[in-house]
Amino acid sequence: MIRRPNEVWQASADDVTPKPLFMNRRKIIASAGALGLAGLAGCGDGQSAASAQTPVGNHSPDPQRSLSYTASDYRVSAPLTSYDAVTGYNNFYEFGLGKGDPARYAHRMTTEPWSIEAEGLTERPGRYALQDLVNFDALEERIYRLRCVEAWSMVVPWIGIPLASIIERLQPSSAARYVTFETYLNRSEMRGVRYPVIDWPYREGLRLDEAMNPLAFMAVGLYGEILPNQNGAPIRLVVPWKYGYKSIKSVVKIGFVAEQPETSWNLTAPNEYGFYSNVNPERDHPRWSQRTERVIDGGVFARRDTEMFNGYADQVADLYAGMDLIENH
Repeated sequence: MIRRPNEVWQASADDVTPKPLFMNRRKIIASAGALGLAGLAGCGDGQSAASAQTPVGNHSPDPQRSLSYTASDYRVSAPLTSYDAVTGYNNFYEFGLGKGDPARYAHRMTTEPWSIEAEGLTERPGRYALQDLVNFDALEERIYRLRCVEAWSMVVPWIGIPLASIIERLQPSSAARYVTFETYLNRSEMRGVRYPVIDWPYREGLRLDEAMNPLAFMAVGLYGEILPNQNGAPIRLVVPWKYGYKSIKSVVKIGFVAEQPETSWNLTAPNEYGFYSNVNPERDHPRWSQRTERVIDGGVFARRDTEMFNGYADQVADLYAGMDLIENH
């Protein structure tokens, strides 16, 4: 076996979950049964992945919604945000501008069956069923901090697969330099799109090398269960070193292009929301500071200093070597 040194986001050897506990957890999850695609519905000290199934707040994992996955060592040194807060305090403007609107109205969104269209500079264009792009037998858990541009943060145990695995399956051509994403749009199900906040549908994009970074992740669940609608069911992007609006929800289209694509918030307010959207405490939002952040579920006065690249500088800073990160915000 080849032994690689731990990355910063990985646990030390002393923090690794004991094998008997891990195997027992796997048996519990397996006994619940991995859901087929027909069942897919639908921002103290660090905790290990093995603790993610512990009931949090008023929530206990639902065996009928459980996912089978491998516990990974991706984590942050902070407590997990409660399930109730993660699923009840959201930005998903398709369902309304209030933080509670997605939890209140997103149940109306149809998420089964689900397909994703691949387009642009790819060797394999076409429409794919979700199970054709996501290997549900190889899901893993990663505990990432989600940092929102409104200066608040959560720590969430996501379940999913590396974005790179989907990109490799779609085989972008040598001319592709960027990856584009588009959110599901159904005006009869999404009450929020009556408001012209942006030019719907919601669109986002990454440079191809950003998308291929090992940290970039496509989530299909959280807290051991399938992804709730308000959190971007049935599949959403998670880019933990960028502000939350880059982590586009309910993806129905992935494209490959040669030139930097237009993205929804950058088109709507380019001075406030840049294409790169890297977490940067030195680059304030025009209407508020980004130097500190409010810790959701951490108490009324719980704040922390914002870290460059959300704490993942060792993994991603080289992607932006030589760039002016104030101008390229």
